[in-house]
Amino acid sequence: MTAYRIEIDDSHAHLFRVTVTVPQPDAQQVLSLPVWIPGSYLVREFARHLSQLEARQGGRTVPLAQTDKATWVASCKGRAALVVSYRVYAFDTSVRAAFLDTQRGFFNGTGVFLRVHGRESQPQRVRIAGLPAAWSVATALPAVKVNARGAGDYEAADYDELVDHPVELGMFWRGTFRACGVPHEFVVAGALPGFDGTRLLEDTKKICEAQIRMWHGRGKPPFKRYVFLLNAVEDSYGGLEHRASTALISSRKDLPRTSQKSLTDGYVTLLGLISHEYFHTWNVKRLKPREFSPYDYTQENYTQMLWFFEGFTSYYDDLVLRRCGLVDDARYLQLLGKTITQVLGTPGRKVQTLAQASFDAWIKYYRPDENTANATVSYYTKGALVALALDLTLRGSAGRGTLDGVMQRLWALERPITEADVRAAAAAEAGRSLDREFNAWVHGTTDLPLADLLAGFGVNWLAGKPTAAQSLGLRLAERDGSLKVQAVMRDSAAEAAGFAAGDEWLALDNWRLRKTDDLPLLRDPARAQVALVARDQRLLSLKLAPQKAGAAGAVGLSLDTRADGQARQRRERWFEPAR
Repeated sequence: MTAYRIEIDDSHAHLFRVTVTVPQPDAQQVLSLPVWIPGSYLVREFARHLSQLEARQGGRTVPLAQTDKATWVASCKGRAALVVSYRVYAFDTSVRAAFLDTQRGFFNGTGVFLRVHGRESQPQRVRIAGLPAAWSVATALPAVKVNARGAGDYEAADYDELVDHPVELGMFWRGTFRACGVPHEFVVAGALPGFDGTRLLEDTKKICEAQIRMWHGRGKPPFKRYVFLLNAVEDSYGGLEHRASTALISSRKDLPRTSQKSLTDGYVTLLGLISHEYFHTWNVKRLKPREFSPYDYTQENYTQMLWFFEGFTSYYDDLVLRRCGLVDDARYLQLLGKTITQVLGTPGRKVQTLAQASFDAWIKYYRPDENTANATVSYYTKGALVALALDLTLRGSAGRGTLDGVMQRLWALERPITEADVRAAAAAEAGRSLDREFNAWVHGTTDLPLADLLAGFGVNWLAGKPTAAQSLGLRLAERDGSLKVQAVMRDSAAEAAGFAAGDEWLALDNWRLRKTDDLPLLRDPARAQVALVARDQRLLSLKLAPQKAGAAGAVGLSLDTRADGQARQRRERWFEPAR
C-alpha cells in the first residue's frame, strides 16, 4: 500500500511537507504529479510548486532524476521501501490547488500527492498530521483512524479516489443534515458574525433531496456521505466537483444572515452554485464522457461533450431551485432571461459551435481575452440553453418525454457515454429522432428557437432596449474616474469607428466621459459624432457614424397570464419536482 503523510512545514512560508512511502519499489520507480485537475480544463502545471525533492531507501540516498516537467525516476536497489519527501508551496485561494497560511489550510490531491506509477490501482493511505492544536480536518475521504479533530489516517481505494477528495484544515463552522437518509456535512471557513448556518443547511437539504429524487426516485445516491467545503472570502465565486464532496468559494456577503429574511441575489447565486456542483456528482463524476475513462493526468483530455456535462448541469442548477421552492416562477424566469441575454450578446455564438467550444476549452475558455466574445461561445451558457430547448421540445404538445428521462436513461447505462448515447436517449424519450436538432444546436451556429418553445409553456419573451454601450458594440469598465474599453464586438459601430480594447474613452463631441451613465446622455445614434480616446499615450479622434439598429438588449421573460390551459399545465409539469 502506498502511504502519504502531509503536514504543515511552515505556515508563514505557505509550505506543506509531503512524504510518500513506496513498499518494494521498482528498480526504476517512476513518480509524477498531475498537470491538471479533473473538472477544470486547463493544464495548470502543479509541479511548479514542488521543491527540495529527496529520496531515500533505508539509510541510503536514492538518485532522483527529473525526466520532464512533472516526472521523476528514483533509481532503487533491492526491495526496501522508497521514501520520497518534498515541499509544496500552497498559496492559491481557488478551489483547484492548495492553500496554507496561519488561519487556514486546503489542498486537492492532484497538487500535492505524487502518483506512483504501477501502483495507481492499489489502496492509498494518507496521514494528515502536524496541525495546530485548534485546527480540525474536513474531508469526504474514508477515515481509518483519526482523532476528534479529524487528524490521522485516511484511506482511498486507488489513486483516482485519493485525489478526488479535497481537504479543508483550520477553524471553521460545521453543520450536518440528512438528505433522503444520507448524511451530509457543510463546512464554512471565513464566515462573518451573524451568518445563518441553519438556513444554509435547510436550503441545501432541499436542493440535495430534489436532485437525489430526480436521479433515483426512492433509491439511494451513489455515495454514503457527502461534504460541502465552502471558503467565504471578500469577493470571489467558483466551485469544483468531486465524487462525494465539492470545494466552493464565495463572497462572504452572499451567505445568508440571521437578520436577513429576504432572498438576496447573492444568496440565490450561491444556492445555484451549490446546486450546480452537487448535480455534477452524477453528471461528469460518474456519468462521464468516454474520453475521461480513464483520466490521463499527464496531458489534456479532449472531449467535444462539455456542452452536455457542464451545459446541462448549468440548466439544472437553477431549475432545481425552482422545483424545490427556493425561488418562485418570476425569479427563475429572471435567471433564465439573464442566461439568454448573455448568449445573444456574444457574437462568437455565430462563429464557434458548442462541440468546438468543448474541445477548445483547454486553450480558450480558461484564457479569456479581449476577443473572446467575438470568437467563442460558452459551453456553460449556450449548453444550458440547448438543454432548455431539448427539455421543452420533449415536453411539447405530444408530451412524450422529458430531459429528466434522458438523464435517467443515460445513468442506467452504467458506463462512460458518447454523444450517440445522448442522441439515442433523447430519441427514446421523444419517440422520434432528434438528430436534426442536435446537428443544428450542438454542431451549428444558428440561434435556438427559444421564443417559440417558451411560448408553448405560457412564457412571454420581451426583447429589451439595448444600452448605449451595447448599441455601439462595446464592453466598458469604470476605472479610476474614467471609462476603459474592455472589448469591441465584431461588426459593431465601435469596431467600424476604430475603437480597440484598452482604449481610455475620454470624451464624446468634446464632452468629458467618466462613467457609463454619461454615455446615454451624450450619445445620439441618429447623427455622426467624434469620440476622443487615449491609446498608448496618444490622443485619437474616432468618427462614430449614424447608427443602425441591430444590437440586442436584455431579454425579459414573464408568465403569460393569457396562456391556454394546456400551456399552463405544461409549465407546471416543467417546474414540478421529481417524486
